[in-house]
Amino acid sequence: MNNIEYTTIASTTLENGTSFHSTDRVFNLIRLDDPAIAVMTDLKKVSAVTIAQKAPIDAANSRMKHRGVRLLLVVDDDDTVVGLITSTDTYGAKPIQHIQKHGGTYHDILVQDIMTSQNKLEVIRMDDINRSRVGNIAATLKQTGRAHALVVDFNEKENRQVIRGIISASQIARQLDIDIPTTEIAQTFAEIEALLASA
Repeated sequence: MNNIEYTTIASTTLENGTSFHSTDRVFNLIRLDDPAIAVMTDLKKVSAVTIAQKAPIDAANSRMKHRGVRLLLVVDDDDTVVGLITSTDTYGAKPIQHIQKHGGTYHDILVQDIMTSQNKLEVIRMDDINRSRVGNIAATLKQTGRAHALVVDFNEKENRQVIRGIISASQIARQLDIDIPTTEIAQTFAEIEALLASA
C-alpha cells in the first residue's frame, strides 16, 4: 500500500435557482417509414436480461423492476434460451390458472410454470429486419397480438440461432411519441393502427 496523502476538496453551498443536467432522450423519435432496426434493442449493444427457469416468480418481478424491462429471457444451466417471461405473464391470468390447477400460493410459482416455452416462440430473422420499416414491425405485432418480438441471427460456427434483438410494442409507441399507459397493450395497438391508417 502506498503512502500518498489525499487532500480534501473544497465545498460550497448550493446556489438558489440551481437546476440539474438531464440525460438525452433515451429513445430517438421515429416515423413509420424509418428502418425497422431503429426500434430493436440490439443485444450486441445492450446486455440481455435473463433469469433461470427454476427461479421463483417473485425473483422475475424483482429483476424486471430493477432492470426497467418487461421481458426476461429464460435460460437453463447452460445459458440456452428455453423461453421468455413478461410482466403480463407474472401479473396476468397465468399465475391464477396455475394455482387453480396445481394449488399452492403465488410465491410458490416458478418461472418455468408460467413462461412461454421456446417451442411456442415465434421469431423474426435479422435479415428481414434489415429489409423492413418500423411500419412493417408495427403491423406484424398487431397481427400476432404480441407485445414483444424476438429477432434472431444464425451463428454459422455453432450452427444454431442466436437471439440478436428484442422488439417491444410499448417501446415503438414511445419512439413514435404516442402517449399511452404502458400496461395497456391493446391501446398500444389501437394507437399504432391509427398511425398506420393515416400514413
